[in-house]
Amino acid sequence: AAALGQIERQFGKGAVMRMGDHDRQAIPAISTGSLGLDVALGIGGLPKGRIVEIYGPESSGKTTLTLSVIAQAQKNGATCAFVDAEHALDPEYAGKLGVNVDDLLVSQPDTGEQALEITDMLVRSNAIDVIVVDSVAALVPKAEIEGEMGDMHVGLQARLMSQALRKITGNIKNANCLV
Repeated sequence: AAALGQIERQFGKGAVMRMGDHDRQAIPAISTGSLGLDVALGIGGLPKGRIVEIYGPESSGKTTLTLSVIAQAQKNGATCAFVDAEHALDPEYAGKLGVNVDDLLVSQPDTGEQALEITDMLVRSNAIDVIVVDSVAALVPKAEIEGEMGDMHVGLQARLMSQALRKITGNIKNANCLV
């Protein structure tokens, strides 16, 4: 109790609180298009205003799942963007999954920095509801692209990702955008 009082004096009332003291706020979600997955996630889909990373082996359905989320969001009038770092988006396949490809914003950036900067600008525009970045593995730093084949670029991608996520996370919450 003494520690809580000290924290409130130093950082202001509400800096620390008990979860039970406040009403639970429902987190708005966007359906994945899979009833089973929506139920398993507990909120009916993927949460808005958050970053969600879909992880799995190659060809396990990650892009298909993201396109399904885009299709569901578009059905509800959402504006969506697809940052195609892999340069592998198939518009015909996306259309078969229910994506309105005519309204989908698509970017095929040259570098990881460009992809993440475009993503941040889209988030800050407050005009986009869902942004898919496909894929983290394809976000290659500019220095690595411009370097020689055998050059060592230890930790460059990790540094790029951590800097970008620190910068973009607050903007995503404020824009209530799903990335």
